[in-house]
Amino acid sequence: MERANSHAHTPASPRLLPWPNPEGKPCYLVTDNNGGYLSRLADDLEAAQLATGTDVLGRARQVLDDPMSPYTEVRYAGIRLAECLNDALRVAESRGMRLVVPDDEEDRESAHERAAPNAGSGLRA
Repeated sequence: MERANSHAHTPASPRLLPWPNPEGKPCYLVTDNNGGYLSRLADDLEAAQLATGTDVLGRARQVLDDPMSPYTEVRYAGIRLAECLNDALRVAESRGMRLVVPDDEEDRESAHERAAPNAGSGLRA
């Protein structure tokens, strides 16, 4: 006998969006349609934020690797890195909130095995 999906009738949990509201507070989206316009817009912005972070990190490394970089360039690099880290942490928090939590012990074990299929064959500290 198949088990019914226990998540079928539960309300959607709020999604942390990658932008704040006008007061600077977190902004959330509640929808049953993960492929809706706002969800896609949020996905696209998250991707752009992470790509920007990668670009800023590369440029900041160039500035920080040069001991002769002017103070203003180093400071600007630090400011931009902090902005990008803030964006990346918001994306990580949003995605973490959307992870599916298994309902029972059997599902947890199955999810754990899928997450770490080679756990026994890795390097040990």
